[in-house]
Amino acid sequence: MKRTTIYLDPELELLLKLEARRSKKPVAEIIREVLRKGITPKRPRSRYAGAFDSGHTTDAERFEEVLDELGFGDPENS
Repeated sequence: MKRTTIYLDPELELLLKLEARRSKKPVAEIIREVLRKGITPKRPRSRYAGAFDSGHTTDAERFEEVLDELGFGDPENS
C-alpha cells in the first residue's frame, strides 16, 4: 500500500471517526472501503455496441399501441 494525505472538512472528519468507532475499524480501512465502493473500474464499451440494427421494434418503442391493444384508456374497460 502507498501512504497518502487527504484533507477533510471538520464535519466529514467527525463522520469518518464515528463510523470507525462504530464499526471498530481503523479510519484508514473505512476510507479504503468507501473508495472501493465509489471507484469501480468502468467496463470498456464493446466496439460493436450499436453497430447493427436488427430491424425489430420493441414494445417500449410502441407503448401507445400496446396500451391500446390491452384496453388501457378505453372507457368501456374502466
